[in-house]
Amino acid sequence: MPRWGDDDVWDDDEREDPEPDDDDGDETIPCPYCRNPIHEESERCPHCHTYISREDAPYARKPWWLILGVIACLYAVYRWVVF
Repeated sequence: MPRWGDDDVWDDDEREDPEPDDDDGDETIPCPYCRNPIHEESERCPHCHTYISREDAPYARKPWWLILGVIACLYAVYRWVVF
């Protein structure tokens, strides 16, 4: 049985070296909050520390022309009902 300090007993070939990581899954996307690059499979941004999920995604504004069109349609209906 080897004792602590008996380095000549241990064989260097028996030590397991960590496997190199494959670079296939290291694709990055911008964080929806801080726009820094993060791994595609990340659950949390390492830069701004916010959780990444569809439920927590930032609110996307509606296009201005859509809002203006809805207001114009509501005004037309109002004018038609009143007069």
